[in-house]
Amino acid sequence: MKRPARRETGHIPTDIRLHRRSRMLEVHFDNGRRFELGAEYLRVYSPSAEVRGHGPGQAILQVGKESVGIVGIEPVGQYALRIDFDDGHNTGLYSWDLLYDLGENQAAYWQDYLDALADAGHQRNGGKGA
Repeated sequence: MKRPARRETGHIPTDIRLHRRSRMLEVHFDNGRRFELGAEYLRVYSPSAEVRGHGPGQAILQVGKESVGIVGIEPVGQYALRIDFDDGHNTGLYSWDLLYDLGENQAAYWQDYLDALADAGHQRNGGKGA
């Protein structure tokens, strides 16, 4: 499963809205781009060491996250969000650049995730996905 690149976009959110019922995080950026990022998608692409590992090739495929929700978001300085998921995960800091990259490349990253699940012999059990 490909991991989002850590590249500088320089884009800053102008509005961030959590839609708990639909389990979506809506992010508007200063260049007019708007992304809706599903809780499951954000959870499986968490930038935490628990998900990504501590080095190349150590990422841990996240399974069974179809029903995960977001219970809260908290700004971290002027550069990131901490997302609290209802499965207890809250250690990843989602920088503005990462959120932009996850939005811009959502279709490709989601397909990579689905392919990785299939390669590992797992199937999603419903959920809204990306």
